[in-house]
Amino acid sequence: MTGRNGWLIMGGWLSLIAALLHLTVIAGGPDWYRFFGAGEAMARADERGSWMPALITLAIAAMLAIWAAYAFAAAGTMRRLPLMRTALVLISAIYLARGLFVLDPSAFGRPDLSPRFMVWSSLIVLVFGLTYAVGTWRAWSYLSKRKAA
Repeated sequence: MTGRNGWLIMGGWLSLIAALLHLTVIAGGPDWYRFFGAGEAMARADERGSWMPALITLAIAAMLAIWAAYAFAAAGTMRRLPLMRTALVLISAIYLARGLFVLDPSAFGRPDLSPRFMVWSSLIVLVFGLTYAVGTWRAWSYLSKRKAA
């Protein structure tokens, strides 16, 4: 691989920004859960002092940060991680599957999530998925030649 994989670098930054945004939602409290589309149940649980919304949101932030690390590693900006090809294919597939809800926002079956939120969030996540998929495809031969240390 010559040079860095810009697609995966961008995907890594998108995931990292999303992870940081999730952390700000925890700090912002119930109104932030509502604004960013977590649903009324999460906002009300946070208002009652439940730890569940923060734990769920922290878990999502951690997962997104790990996904960012895989993108950066595959782009050659940090040390290789185990199962990089498998992880990148799964990350791409998850983002793309979630993004395809733009075709049918009612597919979530959650009345507390607005159709507008579902469309916009789906389009954003679809961009993430396409970025990871193109980056993974472009890095495939590089990822296939080297084994993780």
